[in-house]
Amino acid sequence: MKYDIIVVGGGHAGCEAAHIASFMGKKTLLVTMNKKNIADMPCNPSIGGTAKGIIVRDIDALGGLMGKVADKSHFQMKMLNSKKGPAVQSLRCQVDKRVYPRKMLHELEKMSNLTIEEGKVEHLLVDNKMVKGIILNDKKEIYSDIVILTTGTYLKSNVLRGAEKVASGPHGEDRSNHLSDHLKELGFTIQRLKTGTPPRIKYSSIDFSKCQEEVGDNKFYTFSHDDQPAYDVTNQEKCYLVYTNENTHKIILNNLDKSSMYGGYVTGIGPRYCPSIEDKIVRFKDKERHQLFLEPESKEYDEWYLQGFSTSMPKDIQEQMVHSIEGLEKAIITKYAYAIEYDAIDPLQILPSLETKVIENLFTAGQINGTSGYEEAAAQGLIAGINAACKLNSKDPLILKRNESYIGVLIDDLVTKGTKEPYRMLTSRAEYRLLLRHDNSDLRLREKAHEYHTITEQMYKNYLHRVEDIQKLKEELQQQKLEITAEVKDCFKKENYSLPKNKTSLIELLKRPEIKISFLEHFLTLNYPEDIKEEAEIEIKYEGYITKMNKEIEKMLKLEEKQIPPDINYQKVKNLASEARQKLEMIRPISIGQAARISGVNPTDISILAIYLKKEYSKNES
Repeated sequence: MKYDIIVVGGGHAGCEAAHIASFMGKKTLLVTMNKKNIADMPCNPSIGGTAKGIIVRDIDALGGLMGKVADKSHFQMKMLNSKKGPAVQSLRCQVDKRVYPRKMLHELEKMSNLTIEEGKVEHLLVDNKMVKGIILNDKKEIYSDIVILTTGTYLKSNVLRGAEKVASGPHGEDRSNHLSDHLKELGFTIQRLKTGTPPRIKYSSIDFSKCQEEVGDNKFYTFSHDDQPAYDVTNQEKCYLVYTNENTHKIILNNLDKSSMYGGYVTGIGPRYCPSIEDKIVRFKDKERHQLFLEPESKEYDEWYLQGFSTSMPKDIQEQMVHSIEGLEKAIITKYAYAIEYDAIDPLQILPSLETKVIENLFTAGQINGTSGYEEAAAQGLIAGINAACKLNSKDPLILKRNESYIGVLIDDLVTKGTKEPYRMLTSRAEYRLLLRHDNSDLRLREKAHEYHTITEQMYKNYLHRVEDIQKLKEELQQQKLEITAEVKDCFKKENYSLPKNKTSLIELLKRPEIKISFLEHFLTLNYPEDIKEEAEIEIKYEGYITKMNKEIEKMLKLEEKQIPPDINYQKVKNLASEARQKLEMIRPISIGQAARISGVNPTDISILAIYLKKEYSKNES
């Protein structure tokens, strides 16, 4: 049997890659060790979060599944940072960890071009530096034109609690024993990374009277741009807030040498921005307490997740730690926390398309590329799937720029800067985050989705209708002039707003920070959906900042347009600093813009490289 594309791994990256490749008409095989673990959520029971929620919206705008499945699986929805500006607002939902995988599997099983098969991939079929298929551990060979590796945390993974080390994947699942060794033989640089998960607590053993309630928003939200909200906003599950204390910190510090990490049992490097609780206590000794969240995992069982309490302590110490927290004095731990270390490749060996530089037609996505998180994995899987199909169609790959999407930032960071620890998306990583908002994912990405045939025609028509409505509303606000009548004076006085001196357009009024579009509805009936009004308001209020940012982007795009030939010999570029030459030779950037973002390549090196390209390659063309 031969396929167009084989996707290895059924996690969040694998699901997106398999779905989109199939949607784009490619005969696709998804190989997973256990079909029951498709779209598994071994860590937190949530989708979205700061910056991550925008990634999910971007995935949806491009035709991906994560947002749509999350909308059908959650039992609490919140907009984070809602009191701050739109650049940092992100959706986060608590999903049912049983329902989400079921609904994802249902979506995959609907795809006519997609086959799902259980098996463990231990080797790749490679001929002359080009992948030809896979070999399963039972020696079965399956052929394809392209392979996408989305192996998650299963490559030679070890689960650790204290000095205890077990060779397994999450949940005690079987691990992949030989694939990362095979990748090393093929020329990949392998690095060892670590992540972890907190203990799970039995619901009936928690004293919720000592915990602070955290409820969902009373406003409807969706990750999907196409589906309507399908939940009861007044009947959402509650989460709860608890804190560590002095006693918790004492227990941790007194037993630090028993931790897998501090006891020297872990060889992998953990995520700086999602540290274990013992790491927090050591690094932030001045803090009297740390905030933790109790989150339900599923309505189908009674385990709760202790968010923020990831640890690799032995089980007996975990008992002491958990029982020291107010509200958890009698808590029953149903699953003990653990650290997990695993192999990943150096992402500097990946092209911006997510095809590897080492083996042609081999793509990688997710934690194998050094990232952390369901959302980052799904985003890469989607792009890898799209670009695998594009390569088979002899079409240029979809490479999102840093001003177009958090996905573009994520991939550019990986392939340009690399990572030595699990990479997590943060709003601070995006220099153009005012443009990369929750509200405008479709406006940024739906045209590309249509161009690459990753969405249906109906989705595209819905998007065009939304664009038309936003423009019509802005024109109405521009044309409508506000007469200063007695009624208008009363409205402004009631809200304590400064009254305009002369007749002015509503669009000019809306540019004032204190005035909301809802206030303007005193003077003009706006028959538009709430999302249209919100989008118009943001675009009008931030027009000046956006215009200024777009001018900066124009300069950046000019550098991106200056392509670097793939066959360039950096040894021939005279006067480059030795570090710059080494980094350029290793990363082999595709443009001057990408070269300028490489650590160790300074502006002088970029000027020298630009002059060399202009001189040498214009000469060759003539």
